[in-house]
Amino acid sequence: GWYLDGRVSAVVGTHTHVQTADSRVLPNGTGYLTDVGMTGPYDGILGMEREAVITKFLTSLPVRFEVPKTGRTQLSGVYMELDRKTGKCKKLERILINEDNPWYS
Repeated sequence: GWYLDGRVSAVVGTHTHVQTADSRVLPNGTGYLTDVGMTGPYDGILGMEREAVITKFLTSLPVRFEVPKTGRTQLSGVYMELDRKTGKCKKLERILINEDNPWYS
């Protein structure tokens, strides 16, 4: 983010993990968020079935990771407002919608 500050509108990363809380607009107008988070299963581990991930952790044996086919879900994202003339980021907000953080009641 620092390297590109002022040269791009935004730098947003993701690695299908938990959304980071470091969202900000850098001094020269680049919106930044290290990890926007994941969209998918809410009760798994990194979007995968819990049991397989726990087995791999405990045994170090190869295990097939699968996405749960049922269950609660979440949506992670980011909302940005950009200046049409300069391309600079004016506003950046994290979005996390799940049962603990409902978008609407």
